[in-house]
Amino acid sequence: MKKVSLAILVSLSAVTGAAYAQDNGVMMSTDPAKAADVEQRAQDLQNRQQAMESAPAMPAKHHKTAPHHHPKKAEAAGS
Repeated sequence: MKKVSLAILVSLSAVTGAAYAQDNGVMMSTDPAKAADVEQRAQDLQNRQQAMESAPAMPAKHHKTAPHHHPKKAEAAGS
């Protein structure tokens, strides 16, 4: 019974948090300077995405692994 109550409490708090985040996420403004700034940022993002798509994919570099050092048998037997 305690596990069910805990699960319900956690899910309700998650729903409450999601609802709160949605209420404060979008703000309206009639300031032309803010609108121009947002439009400029959106244009920059779009240009960056197009540049990433048109750039050729770089192959992944393979790094050499360091050689494993094993103790010499004579040293291991003498210790």
